[in-house]
Amino acid sequence: MGIIKEFQEFAIKGNMVDMAVGIIMGGAFGTIVSSLVNDVIMPPIGLLIGGIDFSKLALVLKPAEGDVAAVAINYGKFFNAMISFLIVAWVLFMLIKGMNNLKKKQEAAPPAPPAPTKDQVLLTEIRDLLARR
Repeated sequence: MGIIKEFQEFAIKGNMVDMAVGIIMGGAFGTIVSSLVNDVIMPPIGLLIGGIDFSKLALVLKPAEGDVAAVAINYGKFFNAMISFLIVAWVLFMLIKGMNNLKKKQEAAPPAPPAPTKDQVLLTEIRDLLARR
């Protein structure tokens, strides 16, 4: 089997496609959460605390000199990233919790009785014929 054919079989498998879709959706979700944190949640929190823009909070270790940029620890951006992480973790927790609840409901539902086999159907017909006599 050629390497190209092996790769096609590998790439076309359902699990690979599902994983690729999940990764793309996760990236898009991350962008939405970052915007939610940076543009919606943090401005009111900063306003309540006294007009602080968290994304600009930094501890300057060495100020900028000429063309050399300042060396700083950007703890405000880290704070925004932590809030983004907490939101994503909460959403994933709720999603998995919902999936587990659905799984429990499916497990709790009694399974449908199996369809009778051909032998069972034939024996039932013979029984019914004998009962009519």
